[in-house]
Amino acid sequence: MNKVILSLAPVNAATGPFSVQETAEDIVKSIDAGASMCHIHSRDREGKLTPDISVMCEIFDEVLRQRDVVVQTSTGGVSDMNIRERCNPLEYTEAETASLNGGSTNLGEAVYRNSLEDIRYCSKVCYEKKILPEIEVFDIGMIDNINKLRAEQPFLEPVFFNLVFGHRGGMQPTVEALYAFKSFVPKDCLWGVTHYGRDNWSFLAAAIAMGAAEVRIGFEDSAYLAPDKSAEKNYELVERLAELIHAMGLKVASVAEAREILKLCN
Repeated sequence: MNKVILSLAPVNAATGPFSVQETAEDIVKSIDAGASMCHIHSRDREGKLTPDISVMCEIFDEVLRQRDVVVQTSTGGVSDMNIRERCNPLEYTEAETASLNGGSTNLGEAVYRNSLEDIRYCSKVCYEKKILPEIEVFDIGMIDNINKLRAEQPFLEPVFFNLVFGHRGGMQPTVEALYAFKSFVPKDCLWGVTHYGRDNWSFLAAAIAMGAAEVRIGFEDSAYLAPDKSAEKNYELVERLAELIHAMGLKVASVAEAREILKLCN
């Protein structure tokens, strides 16, 4: 595959209150810079996770009024919400993909709970609504979780894993860990990466070189732009990642190409 999907996760929950209009403007500029997918959690205007999807919808509606983009809603995040509340974003009519968490893990001091029952419920709703799950896995055992669940109930094709690195308590962003993690992804599945707490570009470059179909970038994971320099806007990160992909002799997938790769056009 010589085209790479750039997925933007633009909102850092740790920053607190955020502007819907400024976020939408930043996303639009990020799309112009090469982002073809946008991943947003359902948050209130103070930045807290909420079952009320109105703010999330407002952001996406404003972006879609100006640009086309693959809409990815999130069913994740550490909160007190139950799985049905966490799946409320799947009710957004423009959702084409959604995060599906592959198991429980430690995220720093927090315990991120995703029981098998939760995974079954979320994957079932995704399937019923024809929303492609991007399966976020934080360790190798979660891939086995999904492989077993695929034998129990239907999953939309292609099965798509997002390998998440960098969280305290999870897989760390080393080439050795990436190679081991990637080797457990079934050959008939697509995979991409998220580097939480990113403080370099070399790990994402290694993932791209190994064949990642998607790379996630954005303030949700890190604002790192260069040594001793943080990006002020998400589009700066997208521009830098697009430059890296082009420097490696590859192409950044357009929105239409991203849909083709993920078979969202069928």
